[in-house]
Amino acid sequence: MSQKAMGDRIFSFEDLTVWQKAVDFAELVIKEIDRFETPRKHYRLIEQLEAAATSASMNIAEGKGRFSKKEFIHYLYIARGSVFECITILVIVQRMRWISDDVFKQIKSMGEEITKMLNSLIQSIKNSDKI
Repeated sequence: MSQKAMGDRIFSFEDLTVWQKAVDFAELVIKEIDRFETPRKHYRLIEQLEAAATSASMNIAEGKGRFSKKEFIHYLYIARGSVFECITILVIVQRMRWISDDVFKQIKSMGEEITKMLNSLIQSIKNSDKI
């Protein structure tokens, strides 16, 4: 498929509001991770949180770069799962008191918005004739 067939921009995922919000989500989570004051022994949990937070936007981008609706939708489902994983880890982090309730609520609200947007995008793609 030529660049013309994919649109004028090679990295058209950057035009997706859900991708932009997922990048903002990852940025906020990473900034909060940098504020954690935890024993070093929990590094694996923290690394997993960072991986999950960044995975959503990366999977949206990777899916957009695929050549079929089916593949794009598959990666959007993975992105949604990454948001769910991130929120689960943040529940644990909140219970450990490494993050404030207010920050947790802010991040969770962002995650809910991204999830709703992903669900809508998935339905839109399923109902359309093109990507």
